[in-house]
Amino acid sequence: MDNRKRWRQLTVWLHVLSSAGWMAQAMALCVMLATGLVSGDPVVRAASTTMALATDGRLLGPMADVSAFTGIMLAAATPWGFFRHWWVLVKFAITVVQLYVGIFLLSPQLEQSAVTGPVPLQIAGTALMASAIAFQGWLSIAKPWGTVRDRQRRGGGTGPLWVFVAAVVGGLLDLALALALGHPMPLLSIVLLIVVLARRRSWPGAPAGPRADATPRERRAATPA
Repeated sequence: MDNRKRWRQLTVWLHVLSSAGWMAQAMALCVMLATGLVSGDPVVRAASTTMALATDGRLLGPMADVSAFTGIMLAAATPWGFFRHWWVLVKFAITVVQLYVGIFLLSPQLEQSAVTGPVPLQIAGTALMASAIAFQGWLSIAKPWGTVRDRQRRGGGTGPLWVFVAAVVGGLLDLALALALGHPMPLLSIVLLIVVLARRRSWPGAPAGPRADATPRERRAATPA
């Protein structure tokens, strides 16, 4: 196995691991907020919302950033691309919506709930987030719906070794920084994404993912490792 394939597999591993962590922490937030909502004990309510806020800053947010970062890097650095296959496009759209909702809606509400207590809308939001991530996991396995454009056969090339090394190292470093600070700070991830997206057109072309009418064997063979 060459180094590029090994690091590409490590990038996939980090993407799967961080996505599972994101979903697990969303489920944990749902449980903690629900516990605080139904409890008549002010101490339990305060403890539940405080732990939910800490979990969001130290685990859920960082895991979400690493999951999104590695997913975008894999789309940019493999023949799957962003807009060639419906399952990738839907995953990308869901990720963007989740990040927006988490950053601008759920997190500020969590800070408020630490003072006033949780509300049912927060519980529903965290449950929907976990469900959406689970659906994205199914998309990654099933790869349904074929290509976005009919008769599409070829796509961009596979990125060089340094792209996958940067995805793994950058994701882990940003995760460690967030754990130390207590809140996400994906500065390195953002810089790496800009560099990769700016340079991806220079990579040599390569066969894209499986055709819409491909047999199961052809689909498996065309799947990037």
